[in-house]
Amino acid sequence: MSEKDIRSINVLGDPESMGLTPLEPLDTDSINDFDELLRAMEKTAFSGRSLGEALNVLEEMVSDPDCLVVGTFSGAMTVAKMGRLLCKMIDEGWLNVVVSTGALIAHGFIESIGLKHFKYEKHKMNDKELFRHGFNRVYDTLEPEINFVQAEEIIHKVMDEMDENQILSSEIICRAIGGYLERNVPGPGILKSACQKNIPVYIPAFTDSELALDMATHMLRKQDTGPEFEPWKNTGFMFNPFLDLFSYTKKITQSKKIGIFTIGGGVPRNWAQQVGPFLEIAAQKLQNIKFPMRRFQYGVRICPEPVHWGGLSGCTYQEGTSWGKFVSPEQGGRYAEVYSDATIAWPILIKGLQDRLAKKKG
Repeated sequence: MSEKDIRSINVLGDPESMGLTPLEPLDTDSINDFDELLRAMEKTAFSGRSLGEALNVLEEMVSDPDCLVVGTFSGAMTVAKMGRLLCKMIDEGWLNVVVSTGALIAHGFIESIGLKHFKYEKHKMNDKELFRHGFNRVYDTLEPEINFVQAEEIIHKVMDEMDENQILSSEIICRAIGGYLERNVPGPGILKSACQKNIPVYIPAFTDSELALDMATHMLRKQDTGPEFEPWKNTGFMFNPFLDLFSYTKKITQSKKIGIFTIGGGVPRNWAQQVGPFLEIAAQKLQNIKFPMRRFQYGVRICPEPVHWGGLSGCTYQEGTSWGKFVSPEQGGRYAEVYSDATIAWPILIKGLQDRLAKKKG
């Protein structure tokens, strides 16, 4: 090391003249609501700062009149009693599209018809006994099998109202269930809210769900069970997942900007995000048709999955930029990523958004 290098180390930088942002201690005595809490957390560190910054991005995204907001949801959020948060986001117009796992929607459907989930107490219960009594465990929560039996009967009623010659998609089925709930069942529900707001709900891996199993049972009920009965031969209903893909892509291309709000990751996140690459591929292969390019300009993600496992659930928005899914921050993209259990961070974020927007309305 030269004498010049040693002297340069001793020239200490002044943070204020360099424009660095100072952090501030979190003082609960000066906080009156969740908006103020998140503003204060924004000036701290680690995941607290990330959550505070997430509210800024979420507020801008839902307040942008040109932005179509896509919500993607995975994990057992409705079993964990977070379904009302999703209903709130739909009812307030903070979401324009919902993409979900089938399980999340199925458990939310069960909740919307007045059925309950129950607390698992590990010191009093064991899984063998739970199985004997028909209690399905999701970590620390129980879903009674009797719930599925009652839900199945409603699915059969919904399917009886549908034309067997209609080609179905998850969007069509979810809208039909939402319409049934609106007409016949009081109280809130995800599919009911989506139906009332005319918001599409897509379940990309639809057959991986209790809803699909109930539909399959309905199809088998309709078949002739005589001596030549072959249950796997003829379903009666036809399902085309490409109807979902094209419906979703149409909504994306009709919007000036798109944003994404993600809980968890998995198939819902990937399916929603792949629209940019899909449009790019289509434009390359079908040069006689003009396809408008769309990439997400806003993004808020709550997920505990770390990036280093290499799965999509944990991958960053920055990585998605390399796939053509997101506008880079240098080009105006605004993103926030919170590495946290969604049952902790999501309620705080939504209550903070409520408080902040309420203040702006006066």
